[in-house]
Amino acid sequence: MRSAIRIGVVAAGAALLLGCVSAPAPASPPAAATATRAPVEARRALAPTGTLRVGVYAGSPTSMVRAAGSTEMRGVSVELGQELGQRLGVPVQIVVYPRLAEVLAAIQRGEADVTVTNATAERARVVDFTAPLLALELGVLARAGSPVTSAQTLDVAGARIGVSQGSTSESVLRTRLSKALLVPTPTLDAAAQALKSGTLEAFATNKAILFELADRVPGSRVLDDRWGLEHLAMAVGKGRDAGLPYLRAFAESVRAGGEVRRAAERAGLRGTASDTAP
Repeated sequence: MRSAIRIGVVAAGAALLLGCVSAPAPASPPAAATATRAPVEARRALAPTGTLRVGVYAGSPTSMVRAAGSTEMRGVSVELGQELGQRLGVPVQIVVYPRLAEVLAAIQRGEADVTVTNATAERARVVDFTAPLLALELGVLARAGSPVTSAQTLDVAGARIGVSQGSTSESVLRTRLSKALLVPTPTLDAAAQALKSGTLEAFATNKAILFELADRVPGSRVLDDRWGLEHLAMAVGKGRDAGLPYLRAFAESVRAGGEVRRAAERAGLRGTASDTAP
């Protein structure tokens, strides 16, 4: 966890630090303008170190992706984190972890401040959420020749179904599957390799990730139906109560103002749901 790649984004520009890779800083309004946008207590609660540390993981447009051959980071977590930092009037540091479970662990330890993730009742015991920003379908990516032909018939005897290690999908599907073998994978890169080699017959998570994986696994396809929904929201660690009203108002502002939609479009996010039924 502590070996995570750390990427600093500062208003003055990018600086190469030992063990870190710099990324282009977002355009920042004058300090006087940003300083008036958030109460002092909100800034102190949400960015206690004086820098807003945004936890992300690579491979999901909801968190962080890079175009082929580019170092530019995009993603809902990345862009909303940058926007929040501007409105708070503090510099932003994008901190990249191998997978979501480590992002959440870092937030609980106070090593990261904010992220965007699936708002579940289980996670709400360890982090605080805003209202949902968008909904994603939970689905299945099947490799060529897979015996899995639909999300609703995922429990095929002997089929090896991959999930992200430590994810909500792992905990939910572990209770639903009795015939198929659930295989937690440490990273999305590992999932792609396992699908290519045939070690996995299918991979189950939200469709935003599945479409990204499908682009990397020839012959695979995202199945049309779904086995559930994720409701993405901004999350902060417990004990940030003084900043929660501001963060929740910010989340509503960027949802209503179109920033969430535009961030999703720039990241190439696919698999959003137009309804909220399971």
